[in-house]
Amino acid sequence: MKSARHQAILDLITQHPIDRQEELIAHLREEGYDVTQATVSRDIRELQLVKTAMPDGSYRYMPAAASGKVAHSPSRFEMIFRESVLKIDYAGHMVLVKCFSGMANAACEVFDAKQWDNVVGTLSGDDTFFILMRSEEDAAAISKELQRYLRKV
Repeated sequence: MKSARHQAILDLITQHPIDRQEELIAHLREEGYDVTQATVSRDIRELQLVKTAMPDGSYRYMPAAASGKVAHSPSRFEMIFRESVLKIDYAGHMVLVKCFSGMANAACEVFDAKQWDNVVGTLSGDDTFFILMRSEEDAAAISKELQRYLRKV
């Protein structure tokens, strides 16, 4: 079932300019797959799909690579982080990164792929991820650094 669903997702993103999980869920349901947002989020991660900017300025899901870990360019990090993250705050050694629903895993994944000083680890949920820093000063510093990647409204 899972491999058939994954193939259906790959077919759908080839056939349609899908840029949101809700759209993908709707298309999958039309194809007869009873899926939840959590399932689709997991599928996107497992298939290594990324939102890619199109020449007309729109975005759509595309496979990141045929296999293996994807190299993360600064522009990819900036694009995913900017399009996913709503706010950043810290308390003590912890940094909270609040994201749009379903986007925390993608933002956390590109964060983890970069080299950051004094990061102990990360923990991601659906719309939030946490960064554990070695000290409160490190948490303040990385919060300030990450603020520059937020979308300017």
